[in-house]
Amino acid sequence: MSNAIDELIRALVDNMRGAEDDWQSFAMVLDFDGERFSGTHGYSYGPGAVISAVASRPSAVGPHVDAYLADVTFEDADAARWKVTPANIDRMGEALRPSF
Repeated sequence: MSNAIDELIRALVDNMRGAEDDWQSFAMVLDFDGERFSGTHGYSYGPGAVISAVASRPSAVGPHVDAYLADVTFEDADAARWKVTPANIDRMGEALRPSF
């Protein structure tokens, strides 16, 4: 499974649009319409307080998502948990920031 994860992350990064050149970390949400992968959205984090909205091209990421899904069980039943809306757009970037 780790090879599929590596390839998925590489596909997300290689096809990520919207990030500054000096980004240091990112959080990406993969969207599904029922069982079908439908897109990505997230944030990249640069030096200091720089947060940029990002997305990866679904057509380029889809095959890697499909390979990964064969080895994953989703436990979160709340499909709206990571949806970005006008009401939460200012908070969502910080909520998704990776914590190492």
